[in-house]
Amino acid sequence: MRKGVAYRWFLLSVFVVVWIWAAINPVYPHDWLLENYLVFIFVPLILISAWYFRLSNVSYTLLTLFMCLHVMGSHYTYAEVPFGYVLQDWFNADRNMYDRIVHFSFGFLLAYPVREVFMRLSRAKGFWGFWFPIELTFAFSAIYEVIEWLTALNVDPSAGLAFLGAQGDVWDAQKDMLLAGIGSVIAMIVTGFIRVRYDKNFWMEFVESFKISKNDSPLGEEAIERLKRKR
Repeated sequence: MRKGVAYRWFLLSVFVVVWIWAAINPVYPHDWLLENYLVFIFVPLILISAWYFRLSNVSYTLLTLFMCLHVMGSHYTYAEVPFGYVLQDWFNADRNMYDRIVHFSFGFLLAYPVREVFMRLSRAKGFWGFWFPIELTFAFSAIYEVIEWLTALNVDPSAGLAFLGAQGDVWDAQKDMLLAGIGSVIAMIVTGFIRVRYDKNFWMEFVESFKISKNDSPLGEEAIERLKRKR
């Protein structure tokens, strides 16, 4: 237990160091602030929720990696991160590729923490423990794109463009969501392979997750009628 606590403090320390570096002389201060509103909201939320709903060290590691990638992008703006230009040259792309990496990482790194929360709250098993985390990660990616759009509409145009990081691509939001989805699918495939390797009951549970209980009944109007009869 003590080793686990020490490791989580180590992860927090790493993130704090990266965040302090990113906060010092950012290339575009207004964009840095916009990008960090989410940090100011979600990092305290993760820390507070840990007292009541502690995740695994695997999940905290993945969350820390993603947050570090995010704040690094906030330092330069996503469209001007130096490593993104390196990737642009490697792939002969027409844009800085860092934004694409982070959106892929959104799915690849966050799908497992989402799966852990989902499974522990819903007690889902088998296929649904892999499918719904992908859908939820897709949904969170779409919500973030909506937040980006609304933010860009209500701030200084230059800051809004830096925050969007579209780099002139009218399909940027759709491509970002697709990359997040691909990342989440790969993460769940990797998770599935690990489960197959170590869980001898994996396939039995997977098949049973499609079975419908004989006591199951439709919802909709049938559920409303049942509720009326109970009154």
